[in-house]
Parts: sequence; C-alpha cells; structure tokens
Amino acid sequence: MNSKYVQKIANEMDLRPKQVEAVLGLLSEGATIPFIARYRKEATNSLDEVAISDIRDRSIQLEELDRRRDVILKSLRDQEKLTEDLATKIEGAETLAVLEDIYLPFKPKRRTRASIARERGLEPLAQTLFQQEDFDPDIVAAPFVDPQKEIETTEDALSGARDIIAEWITENQEARALMRSLFFEKGIVISKVDTSKEEEGAKYKDYFDWEEPLKKAPSHRILAMRRGENEGILTLRIAPEEALALGLLESLFITGRFGTSEQVRMSIHDSYKRLLSHSMETEVRMTSKKEADEEAIRIFAGNLRQLLLSPPLGQKNILAIDPGFRTGCKVVCLDSQGKLLHSDTIFPHFSNSKTLHAGKTIEDLCNRFHVNAIAIGNGTAGRETETFIKGLSLEKKIQIIMVNESGASVYSASEAGREEFPDHDITVRGAVSIGRRLMDPLAELVKIDPKSIGVGQYQHDVDQKALRKSLDDVVTSCVNRVGVEANTASRQLLTYVSGLGPQLANNIVRHREENGPFASRKALMKVHRLGAKAFEQAAGFLRINGASNPLDRSAVHPESYPIVEAMANDLGCAIQDLMENEGIRKKIYKEKYVTEAVGLPTLNDILKELAKPGRDPRDQFENTAFKDGIEKIEDLEPGMNLPGVITNIVAFGAFVDMGVHQDGLVHVSQMADRFVKDPNDVVKVYQKVNVRVLNVDIKRKRISLSLKPEEGGSRKSVQSSPRKKAEEKKINHSKKQGRNPFNNPFGNVLKKIS
Repeated sequence: MNSKYVQKIANEMDLRPKQVEAVLGLLSEGATIPFIARYRKEATNSLDEVAISDIRDRSIQLEELDRRRDVILKSLRDQEKLTEDLATKIEGAETLAVLEDIYLPFKPKRRTRASIARERGLEPLAQTLFQQEDFDPDIVAAPFVDPQKEIETTEDALSGARDIIAEWITENQEARALMRSLFFEKGIVISKVDTSKEEEGAKYKDYFDWEEPLKKAPSHRILAMRRGENEGILTLRIAPEEALALGLLESLFITGRFGTSEQVRMSIHDSYKRLLSHSMETEVRMTSKKEADEEAIRIFAGNLRQLLLSPPLGQKNILAIDPGFRTGCKVVCLDSQGKLLHSDTIFPHFSNSKTLHAGKTIEDLCNRFHVNAIAIGNGTAGRETETFIKGLSLEKKIQIIMVNESGASVYSASEAGREEFPDHDITVRGAVSIGRRLMDPLAELVKIDPKSIGVGQYQHDVDQKALRKSLDDVVTSCVNRVGVEANTASRQLLTYVSGLGPQLANNIVRHREENGPFASRKALMKVHRLGAKAFEQAAGFLRINGASNPLDRSAVHPESYPIVEAMANDLGCAIQDLMENEGIRKKIYKEKYVTEAVGLPTLNDILKELAKPGRDPRDQFENTAFKDGIEKIEDLEPGMNLPGVITNIVAFGAFVDMGVHQDGLVHVSQMADRFVKDPNDVVKVYQKVNVRVLNVDIKRKRISLSLKPEEGGSRKSVQSSPRKKAEEKKINHSKKQGRNPFNNPFGNVLKKIS
C-alpha cells in the first residue's frame, strides 16, 4: 500500500483518510472488493463496492503517474539537465498531461528543422528575435549568413531562427495548456465521406457531412465516426477555428510592434499549423476516445449487471428448444439441477405429418420427464415454434417461455461447452444453454464472453483491457451478491467467487467429483491449495445447502459463527430457532455483542441474514407474453401498441424485443413526455414494457418505437423496481476528480475571445 496516496484520494472523493487507508491496506493484503464491502464494514465505515473500486482505480492511476515521473527524472539525470526548479515542477505535476508538457523540451527527439537550425548556429538569432526589441531583422540576421552552413541569405538565417522559435512555442507549457483548453472547449468534430466510398459506407450516411462541437458530441457518435474512419469510409478532424487559436497564441507571445515581432508572429503561425495543432488534435482525439470508451463501458457494464441479475425461474424440470426451420428444432430435457436427460430433434414447420409427429414427441417428453416449463429460443423460427407449442394439449401448469438466446451459439462452440458435453454436437449444447439460462441466467451467462451476450454498444471498438477489467468487476460483483452453491456450481461460476479464481475453482470441482458433495463450509479446507486466506475470502459467498449447520446455508461468514452461537446460548435456543422465530430474534440485544472488531454494521447484517438465510436478492420471475399473430416485422403497422421486453440500453435509447425477430428502438426522445438524459433513468434490461410502433422500415430492418403516451391518452410511467434502483447505484460510478487533466486555467481568456 502506498500511504502517500491516502490523503489525496480522501480529498478527491470526500472520504476520511482512515477509510481510504483501510481499503488500500485490505486490497494490498489480497482482499477482494466484494469481501471488503460485505465483511469489513467496520474498517471502511460501510463503503460500498463502487467507492471501493473507485479508490482502487485512483490508486492505480497515481501509481502509473509516479512510474512515469520516475522515468522522466532518470532521463533528466542521465542528460545532466535536472535542476532543483525542474525537479520541483515534476514532483508537483498532478496529471500525466502536465508531466509530459514539462518534459517535452528535454525529450530526446528525431532531427527536426529546429535542431538543424541550432546546428547551424542560429539559436542566438532566435533569442534576439524572440525578445521583440526594435531591431531590423535583416540587420541582426546579416552576421549569421554563412554559405558553408547553407545559409546563403539573411532570409535563410531568419527562416532557421523562426523554426527554433516555432519549436519553443510548441513546447511551451503555458501555450500547450492554453491550446489544450481551447481544443476541448471550442473544438469542432468534422466528419466527411470519401466520395468513392459513399455506396460502400451507406451505414455511415449520417456522418458523410457532419459537424458538431466536441463538448456536445456523445460517446456513441465519437465511436461511430472513428469506426468509419478506421474502415476508410470517413475522414475525421477535431480542431477549433484556426483564427481563434492563432489569436490566443499571439496574445500570449506578441509583446511588441516591431519587425522582430512580425518574425515571432510568423513563427506562431508556423508552430500552430505545422506542429501544435497536430499535437493537440492527437491528444484531444486520444482523450475523447478514452472518455467515449469509458461511457460505452459504463453502459455495457450497467446492462450486463442488470442482465446477470435478471430473475431466475429456479430449479424446475425444463424442456428447452433451439428453434429452426430447415434443420428442425433441437429439443433437450433437463432436470431441476440442469442435468441433460434427453435430446431429440423435431420438424414442426415442414409438413402436416411431421407437425403431428413433433407434437406427439413434445407431449410424450413433457409427461415422461415431468416438465414444469418449456424454454424456446427467440431466434429464427422462435415465434413460429411458440405458436406450435401453444397449440398442443399440454398441462396448463406448464409455462411456455421465450428466452433470449444471444450468446448460446458462442457457448456451444466454446471450450466450456465442449468440456461439459464432449459427446454432443453444438445444437444440443445450444438448447441446453437456453434451458439453463431460464433456470438461472447468472450461472449460465458466466460461461460466455460478456461481449457476445448482446448488450452494450461499440464493445469491439473500445479499449479491450479496460472493458475486460470492468466486465470482470461486474460479473464478480453479481456472482458474490447472489452467492454460489458449492456442490452444484460450474467451474466457470466458481471462478468468480471472491478469493478463488480458475485454479481453485477447478480443484473444488475435482474434489467433489472424487469425494462427493461438501458436508460443510469447513470441509472446503480439504480442497487442494485452498488455504486460510482463500477460505476467508470465499467462505461467506459459498452456500452448502443441506449442511447440518444452518449457518453454512447463509451469508453469515464463518468468522461470525461464534457471535450467532453466543446469541443462541444467551437466549437458550438453537441457531435454527433464531432463523425461524422472529419473536426470539427480537429479544436479541445486539449492542451486547459489539467488540473492537465487530460493530453494529456487521451485527445488523447478521440479523438480517438470520431472518432470510441465503435469500436470493434477484426479483421474482415473470413471464413475458408477446402478442399473438405478431411474429415478423411485416406484421407491424404504425400505431400498434405491443408488449415487449428491454433487451439492450445504449446512450441514445433502448432496444425492445416484441417477438418479431428484430428489436425495435425507443429513441431517448421517445422515452417519456419529459427530457431524458440517461435511458437508465427510465428503463432496465429485461424490463417489461408496452410500446407504440411509430415507423417500420422493412428494407433496412428498422423499427421505431415510443414509450410516450399518445396525445390525449395516458400510459403508466415505466418505473424500475426499488431493488433495481438499488442495483443502479452500483453501475453509476461517480466521476473521479482529477480524471480529466484538462482543467482550464485560461477560462477568462477563452470567454473573452469567444
């Protein structure tokens, strides 16, 4: 732990130093974010996962800044150019941008026009001109004319001196800060199409001739234009008005009205057009891309969290169908633990005889395997298969449920799919994934690369390392929030449990295969290489259903078992009685059990858990019923009101599945009869909604929808549940102070000129 970061982070995040110190200390000891948030509340004063991850991320940023600082200091020492004043400036640099500006004049660089002019002895002339005193430039340049140095005329000498001055201006820290502020405050994003690529790049038509202020450009447009540029369809520039930039630089460097001042003015124009504007554009492009990435990743992470925590149907006997026309529908039967019992293929969409045979097969399988629910993938032939199933003579208690199958094909061909079902083809694996996803979305979706799940925007264009880190945080948070049954969980699910990882997850699975199910949490200590530290981190998140100690089925950490045992002994009852009898729990005087290590936050959590041990925090499952007879995009007409479910949220709106094999878009302007800045304020992934069809473009496969009430009508406002509102807190990461290095010290100058 680097203690020098404590006070800085505490100030930036409005926290107490002790909270930051505790988090950094626990992280350095190997504690995970879910463990710290759940079981070390006394140490952190109940900081949540968002605050803890913010502290971690800011600490990493500061460490990276210090590593770069050390490299720069070493370079300057090696060059013998490190002065006391320079060292002070470098040590005081708060951002990477400022640090690099300080270092720029000393940074080893390739041979430039300015360095060639220096080699020819023109730096004294540049210094004389830069002072802007009342000299005739030609007279002061005359002594520097030297044909042997390729300086044939006074203009040659002045040109070389201007090259040196231009480099000084480019490397001037104040000038760079001023231009950086200008580019961010007044920069214009300009996108043009390569005229030879108009037909090929039709999907970028909106950006063929596009301009907008950088400050107002949303993340999805920045990423779309950059993608078009990368594909060679668009050209992209980001810059302020040139006259404005030149005016600011002249106000900074022009101090006289002499001929020497005109030479400096010429240097300023050359510096900006040839050097500084390109440097600033590169910087602003990188930073705007980073910010667009962060926004896209935030949206993706929020969608993923909502998707992973979507309601499970639970442990039911499932018949799952991966629909198809020509190749038929793959059918699998799963028991309540998700074990594959049977697989078959039916052809309900061919001929009457095959349809009759398919119906009899489904009815027989439902009876034979005591099916509670039928899961149907929502891809090709999904609605047609749903109609076929609904027409059968099945028991009314059997639910028929459409399941989002995004990513099922990825799982089918993955190493995880092959490992689980080495003797079955990918169609069987896909159907199994659909069925298991209905039973427990979280347990099944962790087996799939989150980028393939079908939520988010531009996930393949953003920084992949940052995306992976963010999504891993989300998956880890969700898995540990829900808890994991140690005797049935897959290796992939166990991998995300606090303190485990791939190797220990493998060891747990191997141990239970060789020795049978774990009888208690304590028995986990027998797993190869699962030591005391890993047990401490993981135990509270692992459940042992059927264990003799009822606490092993709860989220009470084993380190707190003595507290619960003391409560039971003091009341003369068993621990099971504490869990089952609210009247007994009310007699507990929790303040009696406060110690130096255990405070009221932990005791409150213990009592809450005793009331509902091992309770799943996810909402209750509710089936989504699409409108009968509306099965394809051609069935839609403007003005229709249809039920649907939110499948994806992006910066500009939300996509809705209405059961027509093509999601429709509710643009952010159509989400409510008020201004909506963030679609997450109105809807959540997997939320059921009623939408109105505005427009249908069959050729482009685009459906425009609205959640707004019709004029003169009314519509119930779409609200997220209290539980989902609580979840929203975990995805709305507060912007960290100091993240944007482009604070504007020239605000008054910019305001005056604009």
